[in-house]
Amino acid sequence: MVDAFRRGLHRPGMNKPVQSMPKLPSDHPPMKWGKIGVLLVNLGTPDATDYSSMRRYLKEFLSDPRVIETNRLLWWFVLNFIVLTRRPQAKGKDYDKIWNRELNESPLKTITRSQAEKLSAQLKSMSERIVVDWAMRYGNPSLGSRMEALADQGCERVLLVPLYPQYSAATTATVCDKAFESLAKLRYQPALRVAPPYHDDPVYIDAVADSIRTELARLPWKPEVILASFHGVPEEYLLKGDPYHCHCVKTARLLRDRLGYSDKEFCMTFQSRFGRAKWLEPYTDETVKKLAAEGVKNLAIVTPGFSADCLETLEEIAGENAEFFHHGGGENFAAIPCLNDSDGGMRVIRNIVERELKGWI
Repeated sequence: MVDAFRRGLHRPGMNKPVQSMPKLPSDHPPMKWGKIGVLLVNLGTPDATDYSSMRRYLKEFLSDPRVIETNRLLWWFVLNFIVLTRRPQAKGKDYDKIWNRELNESPLKTITRSQAEKLSAQLKSMSERIVVDWAMRYGNPSLGSRMEALADQGCERVLLVPLYPQYSAATTATVCDKAFESLAKLRYQPALRVAPPYHDDPVYIDAVADSIRTELARLPWKPEVILASFHGVPEEYLLKGDPYHCHCVKTARLLRDRLGYSDKEFCMTFQSRFGRAKWLEPYTDETVKKLAAEGVKNLAIVTPGFSADCLETLEEIAGENAEFFHHGGGENFAAIPCLNDSDGGMRVIRNIVERELKGWI
């Protein structure tokens, strides 16, 4: 009896994924099914650099209570009557410096699209059922529209991949919020799985370390100091229990150990602070100015918290901070590119996706 029962549990083909459904009645509404979606998500981008486009993008971004945690009524007034009257024009000028004029879009959009296209090609050998797409949390293509598009293509399961190595409520959590919000509008909801942060993933650490070695080998000079600059968040978020700071510290430590540098040769800083509140320290810009004042002549900055080059890496680091360093007496400055859609960068993304699809493929 027991043997027969066991044989029944392990009959041939039982564990194979179902790829088709029984034939539907002739009068049944048309349906699509059997697909598995993979959605790469990055922070966001304006549609253009003009005032209206920048205002629309910044309003969506800065209205998110995950991004700005403060009194909502007070912030609504400050945002609409102070911030959005001045900041769109200034940020539009910054975006204009790095804009991809050939495609008329930001580099972040160009790179994220390429990451999705390359991943799609790489995963074809894994399964023809996989549909890869990409979205922006703020701006276009919107996360909600791409979730709906995957569902319309028959994706009964969706792997959401926030392209943030280090977790923060202001990044990863708000991606999940928006995805869940989009699911609430669907009658037939796909099962959703969210890829976890990968701040200490060996494949990620190796890829960033290799990229640093490669870029430094191209320089005709040797940096005295390397800064690992991460996007900052208010210190209050750390005190509330956000693990972001801890993730950044671990990433920096693992990279330092992998590269064989000392604490003085490889340091961690935080960039892009906004407003008057105290943010995570040390600040990147102040550190750059201090190093130049102390006589450091050769400086390199890597931004391991960004999966793709964007305004914060191309304009803020490679532009603004390079200028701070040179004006302070520094001589040689290098901004090391993000992993982007390089072989190493794609190896990281594919590793995450293949790992998280186990059990579905």
